[in-house]
Amino acid sequence: MQRKVRLDQRRVHRLLNRLGRLLHLEGTELSVVFVNDRRMRELNRRYRGVDRPTDVLSFPQYDSLRKARSAGVRGEVMLGDVVVNLHRTKRQAEEQGSPFYEELTRLLVHGLLHLIGYDHEPGGYQARKMRRKEEELLHALEEMGPVRK
Repeated sequence: MQRKVRLDQRRVHRLLNRLGRLLHLEGTELSVVFVNDRRMRELNRRYRGVDRPTDVLSFPQYDSLRKARSAGVRGEVMLGDVVVNLHRTKRQAEEQGSPFYEELTRLLVHGLLHLIGYDHEPGGYQARKMRRKEEELLHALEEMGPVRK
């Protein structure tokens, strides 16, 4: 957990609800954890073998949304966990001259897409497909207007 970057949790919750509607994620749930650089570095080292902090990590329960839906689980299907480094989010927003919540939105979209089966690691087609979906979602969210407190 991190404490230095202030976060409007209701705003984040409303943003995630919008994303869920856009992606037709009814009947699913996920967890979102906000951490600092030190904790993100530990997680990145442990799970990816990379000894430095990153901005977002995803830990999917299933390989894809289709597999999650066909898992036969009663009730809501747990998609997995998204971990966001708020210190890095704040720095990246400042470096790019964009608002903090715009950068946070971009990272949540990216992390959520990983939970439902999108991947950019192999490069090529998969990376382009994920980038297109990110842009589509960010544009749709923008058209919906700002998420108010």
